[in-house]
Amino acid sequence: MWRRCFSSSSSSSSATATSALKDKKWDALVIGGGHNGLTSAAYLARAGLSVAVLERRHVIGGAAVTEELIPGFKFSRCSYLQSLLRPSIIRELELRRHGLKLLKRSPSSFTPCLDGRYLLLGPDKDLNHSEISKFSKQDADAYPRYENQLENFCKFMDPLLDSAPPESLQGVSSFKDRFKNGIQKSSFWAHCLRQAITLGQKDMVDFMDLLLSPASKVLNNWFETDVLKATLATDAVIGTTGSVHTPGSGYVLLHHVMGETDGDHGIWSYVEGGMGSVSLAISNAAKEAGAHIVTSAEVSQLLVEDSGAVNGVLLADGTPVRSSVVLSNATPYKTYMDLVPRDVLPDDFLRAIKYSDYSSATTKINLAVDKLPQFQCCKIGHPDAGPQHVGTIHIGSESMEEIHSACQDSANGIPSQRPVIEMTIPSVLDKTISPPGKHVINLFIQYTPYNPSDGSWGDPAYRESFAQKCFTLIDEYAPAFSSSVIGYDMLTPPDLEREIGLTGGNIFHGAMGLDSLFLMRPVKGWSNYRTPLQGLYLCGSGAHPGGGVMGAPGRNAAQLVLQDVNKS
Repeated sequence: MWRRCFSSSSSSSSATATSALKDKKWDALVIGGGHNGLTSAAYLARAGLSVAVLERRHVIGGAAVTEELIPGFKFSRCSYLQSLLRPSIIRELELRRHGLKLLKRSPSSFTPCLDGRYLLLGPDKDLNHSEISKFSKQDADAYPRYENQLENFCKFMDPLLDSAPPESLQGVSSFKDRFKNGIQKSSFWAHCLRQAITLGQKDMVDFMDLLLSPASKVLNNWFETDVLKATLATDAVIGTTGSVHTPGSGYVLLHHVMGETDGDHGIWSYVEGGMGSVSLAISNAAKEAGAHIVTSAEVSQLLVEDSGAVNGVLLADGTPVRSSVVLSNATPYKTYMDLVPRDVLPDDFLRAIKYSDYSSATTKINLAVDKLPQFQCCKIGHPDAGPQHVGTIHIGSESMEEIHSACQDSANGIPSQRPVIEMTIPSVLDKTISPPGKHVINLFIQYTPYNPSDGSWGDPAYRESFAQKCFTLIDEYAPAFSSSVIGYDMLTPPDLEREIGLTGGNIFHGAMGLDSLFLMRPVKGWSNYRTPLQGLYLCGSGAHPGGGVMGAPGRNAAQLVLQDVNKS
């Protein structure tokens, strides 16, 4: 509804830039300028390869993008918080030198209650104890133990993120390659065994319980306070179609402590300039190393030689761009079902890709407001930002049953009657994204089915009705919030698919269930970024270790490409 007039991280997009692409054969091409594709390009270029990144949109960044859709207000349109970006990438690509500035949030969480109480949580252990004690002394004492256990589990998993899974060799291979692969796999599993022994049997059993259980079971075993459990449970369902009662949702609770900001573990931060600044910093590192980044360069098809090897891509304008190595930052479905020509890939592989879970029940609303929301439970009444405005504000999440009820609405085909809303106000800490005295607000909303049974997201009146439902719910906690809205941008699952290229609107490039992780991501037998098509690699969130602004798939894929290039 608003004319776009700003993009945080644009690159060359002229006809001259496009024509320059076909004047040479590139060492590697990257389809998609999302943060993972840019990460791959940076590592490949730093290794001396000639690399071109081809981005369909007018702006790079994919889902990690900043756009000024309302004059003076710069929105992180999709992703909106940073913590998961791998420390190795920040260090090796020198992202701080290239402009990355992280703004730590403390407190990091605020849950208002309709009965006038509220819960603040964050990195301050004394604050946490004091806040939780308002509801339960027992829970206040248990909370540090809960966090400590999750941190130990994260230490167990952390090494798995920075390398390819120990996949079996694909295709014809020499004795030397088979021997080397066997040694590497043995070493990997021996390391895992040592880690498990270090953890001990009790903690390993607890870890398995966390992996397999519903989040509700895990949290009920730890705590008695509804609002505390609900606040923590939102971590387990964010971006999914599942409920707090869905088996396997427990492991996503690890996101509560996973990641870090400037060495502080479990701290989620805003990024100065919005999430597009992450992509911009990575692109600056890539360009400094010699990578060529072109926007408005949509790839329509991969070019495949008669021998069955990749030979480049064909752009939507008919321009062929040649390379024997192509990395795709698109979703697995887009890559294999749309871009690879028919009759090239094995039928069983295509079936597995086609029937993977790309469902989504997520909507993002980005707002420009003329004042901060004033939460009734805080009874402060002055316009300045307080601790309640700094972190993630949980609306409609006072109990796990509320979250489950919202999920059931979506399962029945309609948007949640009382949506689960994560509100963030990055302009409280980042003064570069809104005019003085005004603010940018992100609403991450669940649950909204892709094809609602009571209307269509293509109907402006239906869209407006749902947006107003969300604003009215916020009004219950912060009266007159609706009247502060200057304008907004709304991305439903079909919008996320069309605008950002996320199949089904799924923010992770495919569900992150236990059946879609590690050796099974994106499908069994192809978890190590290679594909059945020689020369084609997957480098986006649809590959291990999965979604979030992490950069690990891009870095890991680039390392594998370099191994293969050096071998040939």
